[in-house]
Amino acid sequence: MPFIPLHRLVLAGAIALASAGITVSSEAQRSPVEQEHPEVKDLVFDGAASIDQSELKRNIATSESSCTNLLAEIFFCWYSHAPAFYQRAYLDREEMKADMLRIRVFYFKRGWRDAVVDTSVTPNGDGVTVTFHIDEGKPTRLNRVQVLYDSTVLDDRRVRRLVHPRAGDNLNLLSVDTARVLLEQELWNRGYPDGTVDTSTVVDTARKLADLTLRATPNRRATVGTITIRGTDKVAPQTIVNSMTLRTGEIFRRSDVLLSQRNLYESNLFRSALVTVPPQLDTVKDIEVEVLEAPVREAHVGGGFNTIDYFQLQGRFTHYNILGGARRLDLTGAVGNLLASSMNGAGIFRRIESDNPAYLQPTYQLSVDFKQPAFLQRPENAVGVGAFYNRRAAPDVYIERTWGGLATYTRNLAVRDQASASYRFEVSRIEASEVYFCVNYGVCDTTTINTLNQRQRMTPISASYLRDKSNEPFTPTAGYVLRGEAEHASAATGSEFRHNRVFADAAYYFRVGQSRAKGWASTSVSPAVTNTVLAVHLRMGGVKALAAGGGTGVLHPRKRFYAGGAQSVRGYAENQLGPRILTVAPERLAAAQSLPGGVCDAATENIRYCDPNSPDTLNLDNKLIGDEHFIPRPLGGTSLIEGSVELRFPVWKKLTGAAFIDAGAVGEASVESFADLADLGRLTRGTWAVTPGVGARYHTRVGPIRVDIGYNPGRPESLLVVTELCEQWSADPEPKCLARRIVPLEQPRVYDPVTRWYQRMTLHLSIGQAY
Repeated sequence: MPFIPLHRLVLAGAIALASAGITVSSEAQRSPVEQEHPEVKDLVFDGAASIDQSELKRNIATSESSCTNLLAEIFFCWYSHAPAFYQRAYLDREEMKADMLRIRVFYFKRGWRDAVVDTSVTPNGDGVTVTFHIDEGKPTRLNRVQVLYDSTVLDDRRVRRLVHPRAGDNLNLLSVDTARVLLEQELWNRGYPDGTVDTSTVVDTARKLADLTLRATPNRRATVGTITIRGTDKVAPQTIVNSMTLRTGEIFRRSDVLLSQRNLYESNLFRSALVTVPPQLDTVKDIEVEVLEAPVREAHVGGGFNTIDYFQLQGRFTHYNILGGARRLDLTGAVGNLLASSMNGAGIFRRIESDNPAYLQPTYQLSVDFKQPAFLQRPENAVGVGAFYNRRAAPDVYIERTWGGLATYTRNLAVRDQASASYRFEVSRIEASEVYFCVNYGVCDTTTINTLNQRQRMTPISASYLRDKSNEPFTPTAGYVLRGEAEHASAATGSEFRHNRVFADAAYYFRVGQSRAKGWASTSVSPAVTNTVLAVHLRMGGVKALAAGGGTGVLHPRKRFYAGGAQSVRGYAENQLGPRILTVAPERLAAAQSLPGGVCDAATENIRYCDPNSPDTLNLDNKLIGDEHFIPRPLGGTSLIEGSVELRFPVWKKLTGAAFIDAGAVGEASVESFADLADLGRLTRGTWAVTPGVGARYHTRVGPIRVDIGYNPGRPESLLVVTELCEQWSADPEPKCLARRIVPLEQPRVYDPVTRWYQRMTLHLSIGQAY
């Protein structure tokens, strides 16, 4: 190896570093447009007026830098582009060229067959803006749509519902393919799994018109052959067969395949369950079921403490196949108030001043539930029985003991179409003062309070129905949901609380302003309107207390109807629309005037003569006692009618907006029969309101996070007022009231807490749509 002087090595290194520096410096001095992979700060679709741009973005590779989520956009991205909050996107020029073709294909499939696309890249700070220039041209429209089918297999009404393309719509290949698939599925649902649907399209390119023909051929009807089970170990194959709606020899329908697979998953016995039909030309279809078993037992135990309930323990045990046959047993339990006697007032724990040792005893909730699926060997039937025993307590307030049982029969009529009947036996007793019932139950009359303070049975029998034909669980955009319930409690059911109660709930969803490219309305709508959904909601109910046959004649507060809240009339707080009563602390009346004259006597029975509308005598400016000192308590009603219309529209990415109008009435109309529900005059005879509002929803995996602001009309109301009077004081140096009772005031209060415009706004924060 030849010797190289040190000074030459140093000189060569300096030259190399200088060359590298020149190279780096020249690269850094290049404009973002000249760089190979500049950051894409903005992505623009110039001329895209007839399609949903957010959908177009999902169909191309080029993207723009953006915040990771809405919270980051609001709180962090405006000052920091850290990787935790901001996702950078860089330009791939080869993919950008391919995106031009992708956009043309996107338009072609939706009816714009002559769309032209070009691109440009312009500087945007230290990045670039990528613009796709789109000349949509004129769409090719359907001149005629013809569906050929066997009328003995398919009916006209069903075909019209399944085939969305109409004359005048764009020639949307996606909509055509959807119609083909839906027709084939409908043939299978009617027992023709080998049915085919052929499509043919004749396009007049000069006139931009097309004729579409769909020909449905049912072929031969098929039945279910042998059912082969694979993968079982602990679960008997017959248990799987009993859970399935597929039966050997019966008509082979697609809905039975889906329902069978769903039943297997819902049993929790399998990690996976796959129902397959190997290709067969025969009219008898053999079925293969492949399962992967899951553990049949599951247990959870937990505990904790807080400053109010001391120490708690809770646990749950589930056996998914007890006694075989996918029978399920659930045992749940929770115990609280542990170590309350020794920890009372120690450290961070609160001190219970009551002399009643029952408040320091443990509280508990115990329940056992047993479910028998495939009742009478029919997978659509299920029965369940359960029992519960609870003891709840709030020191110095109440002690409640409840025990009972429940029996339920459920029948699945179809997929998401269910009817059930149940009988609930419940014995309860609440030991509490009159003030507790008035404040927490809205029950302020002595008769009802005396009834609730005694041990009473409430044993209703009920029937319910649920039909869910919405297309999505969290945010439906099409379809409907129906619910109904009828309940009866009388001497025949063994109940001391006796009543008849009916309730119905319906919601309907449909898209508005959808473009003809998707098979519906005009193509002139803007992209922001394309995914707009109109949701309509109606809720009605009525209840009547029965006093015949030794009944109490008292209607339990849980059976009354309430309105107002995040899922009701949103101009009102929870349960605040309807009959109400005002409660006020006695010290607030001490400075009020008395109806006979003079100052109110708030320490004796004469407190009932205090005037809640009088000025406060301690105020020099002669102001009235403020509405903020009166707390409205809902009483509930015996009739309810609610209606709502909500328009949901896209705003930005996962954020959507809403504009709604809610209306509701809670009254005291008696409901003698189902026909009374049609008498709107009777149902609306009570407290009613119409409240408009706006809202926003941010969509997550667990459902939309919803913010709504409803407008409260704020009408003055004349409401009854109750206060409390201490009947027994302790002998301590600092006397404490040991027993209280409620005292109604003789004079109602003109209650009008809404005096300023911002007080008319009611804010609701929740998860999930209102309906």
